[in-house]
Amino acid sequence: MRKKLLSLLFYFIMFFCFLLQCTLFKRLNFGGISPNLLIITTTSIGFMRGEKQGILAGFVSGLFIDIFFGDVIGLYALLYMYIGFLNGKFSRIFYPEDIKLPLALITLSDLSYGMVCYIILFLLRGRLNFPYFFIHIILPETVYTIVMSIILYPILLYFYKQLNVEENRSETDFV
Repeated sequence: MRKKLLSLLFYFIMFFCFLLQCTLFKRLNFGGISPNLLIITTTSIGFMRGEKQGILAGFVSGLFIDIFFGDVIGLYALLYMYIGFLNGKFSRIFYPEDIKLPLALITLSDLSYGMVCYIILFLLRGRLNFPYFFIHIILPETVYTIVMSIILYPILLYFYKQLNVEENRSETDFV
């Protein structure tokens, strides 16, 4: 029972991060740039919990954006699903004490998210000014996201450790 509550807590945190991203951090922007908290949560859940949980977390995160801000339902859901899945591939080499891998994965995920959004939303419409978009939008958002991940990642890691303690406890009860 507690395991399910802790699993649901990850999705509550994801919804809370979505609310923060859409409200508070839109006001705390630097030059019109705000951090992507959903990338942090999707990436973290992906490499902490595995591919399946990463896909589910990505779908939920992307669906939040699609429903509230998207022109087409499914574009961001698919993009976040890929991000969650690819980060889930790294769950085999994830060590909770090491923060370098999570920061590198969050950085790569945010950069690839920005590049794909540029390709789909701008390049296909004939806007070919990629250096401007990269320097003024993608790179500052990535830096802001990294700074916020240093704050948010330990919170997610705490809940992950609590969930693992509960899973290990239930495994020893079973044997």
